[in-house]
Amino acid sequence: MRSLPVLLLFALSFAAFADEAKRHDPEGAQQYQHCITLARTVPEEGWHEALAWSTLGGGEPAQHCIAVALIGMNQYEEGAKRLENLADSSEAGAKLRAGMLAQAGQALLMAKQPDEAFRVQSKALLLVPGAPDLLVDRAQSQAEDKNYSGALIDLDNALQAAPDRVDALVFRATAKRHLEDLDGARADIAAALKVDPDSQDAWLEDGILKGLTNDRDGARTSWRKAIELAPQSDAADTARKDLELLDGGRG
Repeated sequence: MRSLPVLLLFALSFAAFADEAKRHDPEGAQQYQHCITLARTVPEEGWHEALAWSTLGGGEPAQHCIAVALIGMNQYEEGAKRLENLADSSEAGAKLRAGMLAQAGQALLMAKQPDEAFRVQSKALLLVPGAPDLLVDRAQSQAEDKNYSGALIDLDNALQAAPDRVDALVFRATAKRHLEDLDGARADIAAALKVDPDSQDAWLEDGILKGLTNDRDGARTSWRKAIELAPQSDAADTARKDLELLDGGRG
């Protein structure tokens, strides 16, 4: 299964932490936004800023900013540890704490620790059972461990809650391909492309499936479509490599 785009799921927590910061201090939301911007763009400066803010009573928002900065500095394990500890000790609501754990899981995937990512994602799902985002993330962790059957269960549940979710359809197609259910995989890709005809990942997977059935022209067309949609993307790079293998370097 191809990796999920590494989004770190920051969007959920940013707005909520800005509100939390505002409760600590009327100017806290502005301070948090400044800190997070630094943490994401210049992580080392964001880390120093967050540490200083923490000593001045920045509370949970400052601790969150520290964790984001650490991840930005490629200290994925430490950032994930801080996010999990923050989620465990936080007085925030279940959704926000689940968001912290989701971020921790993404960081652990970046650290190539899918077992640990699965563990914290499972904790998050106890807080918000059935959340499609978390189910898709946990499916990715299982797929990284070659547990495609487990991934398929999570993706089935995610799609039951959100039937038109294109990324889940594409990932489920990939899981089914690994489980040698090519008919099921093709059906999922067809559904994904019906929802979003410009899904680059769907076209990439479509090419793989066609290649497996010796439909060389179809595979070539699908991979070229994937490249056309976003030429500078990782998916496009993969499609180019697949084309080279298919055509013996002719592309």
